[in-house]
Amino acid sequence: MHINSFSALLALAAPPATSQGGPPPNPIMSFLPMILLVVVFYFLLIRPQQQRAKQQRKLLEGLKSGDEVVTAAGLVATVITVKDSTVTLRSGDSKLEVTKASITEITNGGSVTKA
Repeated sequence: MHINSFSALLALAAPPATSQGGPPPNPIMSFLPMILLVVVFYFLLIRPQQQRAKQQRKLLEGLKSGDEVVTAAGLVATVITVKDSTVTLRSGDSKLEVTKASITEITNGGSVTKA
């Protein structure tokens, strides 16, 4: 292939150069990827965490004496008393006082309520 024909092919493949540069880009379009990223993070990270926290609050509000619970450490016990921020549990022959936040699920009979 000859050099002149090669440069002619390159000229056909290249987009035409404009001296005016065209219209300026819309500022909203430049922020659109950032906005989409925030929306995706909200639905993938923030919203599910808020739902889990709401479910945990609801679980702890319904906690009462006599409930069988499982703690975050895996301890299965029965609730004796419920205070403001702590719960007294009985497991086997031991009596324990743990924070309410460590209760992960309530298991009464065959039903399981998870937080």
